[in-house]
Formats: sequence, C-alpha cells, structure tokens
Amino acid sequence: MQQLKLSACLIKSLPISSLPSTPSSTLQQIASSHSKGIAKVVLKKGKTQLFKDGSPMVYSGAVDRIIGRPPPKTGDIVLVADGTEKPIGWGLYNSVSMFCVRLMQLEEEATRDPSCALDMKKLLETRTNAAIELRRRLGLPSSHTNAYRLVNSEGDRLSGLIVDVFGDLAVIASSAAWVENYKPEVEACINRIDGINHINWRPSVDILKEEGMDVSDMKEVHPSTCPERIKVMENEISYAISLVGQKTGFYADQRENRQFISTISNGQKVLDICCYSGGFALNAAHGGAIDVTGVDTSMPALELARENIVLNNLDPGRISFLREDATQFMKGALSRNESWDIVILDPPKLAPRKKVLQNASGMYRNMNSMALRLTKRGGLLMTCSCSGAMTQSGMFLRVLQGAASMAGRKISVLREAGAASDHPIDPSYPEGAYLSNILLRVL
Repeated sequence: MQQLKLSACLIKSLPISSLPSTPSSTLQQIASSHSKGIAKVVLKKGKTQLFKDGSPMVYSGAVDRIIGRPPPKTGDIVLVADGTEKPIGWGLYNSVSMFCVRLMQLEEEATRDPSCALDMKKLLETRTNAAIELRRRLGLPSSHTNAYRLVNSEGDRLSGLIVDVFGDLAVIASSAAWVENYKPEVEACINRIDGINHINWRPSVDILKEEGMDVSDMKEVHPSTCPERIKVMENEISYAISLVGQKTGFYADQRENRQFISTISNGQKVLDICCYSGGFALNAAHGGAIDVTGVDTSMPALELARENIVLNNLDPGRISFLREDATQFMKGALSRNESWDIVILDPPKLAPRKKVLQNASGMYRNMNSMALRLTKRGGLLMTCSCSGAMTQSGMFLRVLQGAASMAGRKISVLREAGAASDHPIDPSYPEGAYLSNILLRVL
C-alpha cells in the first residue's frame, strides 16, 4: 500500500509531457509529420456520429472550432475531429460553402490503408481504380452495352465527381471545388483507362458558384476531335447522344428499368411521358409494342429520339414523339378519353432539397393521378422519382396512394427498383441522387 501511494505521488509530480499518453490516431501521427502542419476542424458535441456513419458533407453548423494558425484556406486538407479533438477523418476545406469540409477518408479507413491518408492524389487514383474494377465485375462495358457510369460521386466515395463513359469518350461532371482544383489529376486517372480516347469536361456552374469558385470563364471543355453527337449502344439498342444535352448527355441509371419495359411490351399500347431521347419508348418498340407515344417539352431531346428511331430501324408508324408539356398532354388525353396499356412517367427531379419536399409531393401526386387515369384498368404504370429527398423520406408510396385516391383507382405494387447497378448510392447522404421506380397495376 505504501508503495502504491508513493507511485501515485510520483505520477502527480511529473510534468504532463512525461505522463503515459494514449495511442494517437493514424491520421494524427501522419499529420504530425507534415512540415506545414494540418488544421483541425472540431465538431460540436453530438454531431460526430453522422459523419462517422459516412455522410461526407460537414456543414458549418456542426463545427465548434478550428484549430490551426494560420487558419486553413479553401482547398486545404484538414483533419475533422470529435469534441475531444480526436480525428475521425480528413477532408478538403472550403471557407465559402455552407459545407465547410468534404470528408474524403475516415480514421478507420486510414488505419486499414494509410497509403492514401492525407494524400488526395493517391486517394483519387485508388478510388478510381476501385470504381473501374467494380464496373468490370458488373460486366461493363460489354459487347452490347458501352454506355455506363464509371464514377458515381458519393456512391464511389468521390463526392462531387461523376464520370460517364460513352464508347471511347468519358464525360466528367464536376460539382465540387476540389474536382476543379484537382482537374489534371482527375483527367490523368481517366486517361489511363483502356479504350478512353476523349474527355468532355462539364462543370456544374451554379453549384460551383456556391462553392466559391470563379465561374466567369468556366465552360464546358470538348475535345476538338470529338463531334457534338455520338452514338452508343445499350442492351443492343443504339442511341444518339448530344454532348450539349441534359446532365452528361444520357441517363444510364435507367438501363435495367428500360430493359424490363422491353420484356413486357409485346402487343401493348405504350405511353412514355417525359421521354427525353426516347429510352423507354425505344425499348417498348424493340419489345414488340404495337403503338408507342413519347412526350417531352425539349425539342433537342425529341430530335435525338426521332434520330434513334432511324438508328434502330424501327417502324415510324408504330412509334412517334410529341413536343408538349407533360401535364397539358395528360389533361388533353383525358379529355379525349384516351388510355394506354402501359404508361411510364419519369419526370425531372422535383424535390432537389428537403425544404421543397412538401410542394414537390403535391406535384408528384397530381401528375401520378393523371397518369393512373390514363392507364387502362388492369394495365401497368411505371412511375419514377429521381429525387433523393422524396425517395429516402419514405413518402413516395404514400404519395402514390394519394394519387390513386384522387384518380378513383385501386393500385397494387408489382415491382420496386432503383438505379442500374453501376450507380451505387450512399444512403448516409439523403440529398444525393437516388432513383426509385415503382411498377403499379391499376385496378
């Protein structure tokens, strides 16, 4: 007992630096070796778990303090730490955006593989290679499909970066300051892929402006040797793609759902609302539909759709495309007592943020109510939502039930599907793109 008391007294008398220390984190050890030092963004109490669970966007309201002199600048690598200042991960700092850090790697990941820790170039290379390997395992590209998503932002742990591959062309969509700042490194990773001969860079100017980027001279970069339109193949159906069209030029996330429509369309009359370049309509015609109508407001998209009829040697007497607002078309068709065996409703993202979810719910309900009335009793409605806020809220089915009540119809759910398998999603980030397709039987 005397010896224990003496030991306790000795410990009390030692300076703090002499006391036994708890093992420091992998990231803390690596950060301490950096000559310039790395700032630390400390989270408020109770805010840590969300980001430890994987959400990559650290919003400014979750931050308690920033440790580091001078303070970090936009684009700097920073540690993100809990209230005890123990690192939970690292990311890229932004002094302007409402999201002050994009988390790139968590502490446990750095412990398993320290080679990428605090090294954005190495991390980008490692995760791009992982994305390539995943698509290879999924059979992409293949002899019958050469249009697919190679990198899907948060789903591939590269928040703000999307890469779609169309044949020998890669379209890079940038929606984060870090992607623009590491543009040479991103292009180097993509250029190393076998079969990629051209890169088309498409910055999301409005989002990048919110990220604090100077967008005054920012524009899409097209390779001089690449035409504005290219041809790709998906499940043996050919598509013309415009490189100045919507998003990256093609919605590859619907590939598996389009193919499903081709399997159920034989002998059917099919309506494709918000058809863009005719993906569902073309699959329906390819699957043997006797009459197919596509509706969209975009004339450039409809020009592509009509070009796709020719590309696939389809009978123009069986498939046609109309330029009209979706709501106005449905109202007109209802007034004429028209109906279809299969209706596809694939509107644009109506709920880009949670704060507009209530209004968007009303729009989804009204559109689906009309679509249900246009579907013959016993027929099928495939209805889609690409709004992450809607899908992950769990409200979509309730909205559809409300639409059925408005339409005076009974519905049963036959099938629920998400995006194609080359579009992995991060469920910890609810406002990311998250496709939901629901097939209803209308009674």
